[in-house]
Amino acid sequence: MSTIPVILISVASSIATLFIISCGLAIIFGLMRVVNMAHGEFMMIGALTTTALVLRCGFPLWLAILASSCVGAVAGALLEILLVRKIYQRQPLETLLVTFGVSLMMFQVAVDIVGVAPAGIPPPLGSLHVAGYAFPAYSVVLVGAAATILIGLLLIFQSTRYGLLARATAENPEMAQALGVAAHRINMLTFALGCSLSSLGGGLLAPFVSVGPSMGQAYVGQAFMTVVAGGPAFLFGTLWSAVLLGGVSSILAQIFTNLWGITSLFLVAVVLLRFKPLGLSGSWRRNV
Repeated sequence: MSTIPVILISVASSIATLFIISCGLAIIFGLMRVVNMAHGEFMMIGALTTTALVLRCGFPLWLAILASSCVGAVAGALLEILLVRKIYQRQPLETLLVTFGVSLMMFQVAVDIVGVAPAGIPPPLGSLHVAGYAFPAYSVVLVGAAATILIGLLLIFQSTRYGLLARATAENPEMAQALGVAAHRINMLTFALGCSLSSLGGGLLAPFVSVGPSMGQAYVGQAFMTVVAGGPAFLFGTLWSAVLLGGVSSILAQIFTNLWGITSLFLVAVVLLRFKPLGLSGSWRRNV
């Protein structure tokens, strides 16, 4: 019984981490139907930027994380303007190939600049002790960050003019343009927001994981499965998908090994999609 609080904290941290790494992809894929294979590399940009600002420039960690999300937003806006904008009407396979090519270039540029194993930053805040067990206090910060991101996105997409226009453009871009909506600008902002969240996720995980050019590759598969299993409700679907997949993965990782935890995440997602092809939110009325 004494291990139950520790298990609950570990499960909550796993769910929060899965949501943090998936929400940027959920916005780009859920609203724009663009398969962003460079999602992991935008996480890498956030982590490397955070690390560089903390170690080389002396920034406080929290300020460095926010700055990394701004870097991701600028990079995402440039990518949308230069490449993605030209392929919106193409088949999903073409967007996949284009963004995959971009991810390879970003990876190689990162290797050339920082090498394959740059210095990392230690987790802040030390450890918390519960029932005789110690765990990183930063895991509680990740849970709070995930909740803050969710609330912020809900406010953006349900209470702002941009959120209304973004959902309208996603539902019927031709009608939105006919009504005077600048669809190109809305798409650029949406893509930049998604990339910003990806980089924010990388920055938040920087003190928690091994940072390097290949770090995003370890998370992109989990993020895609979480978003696809969540279904068309790109926020709440992704949230409940993260709860299911992250919870199962964390529990099995503690009982067996991390490999079993990651494997179970993919297996549960595959079984879920077998019986609910539209994902968890496929039959919901909610579209956010």
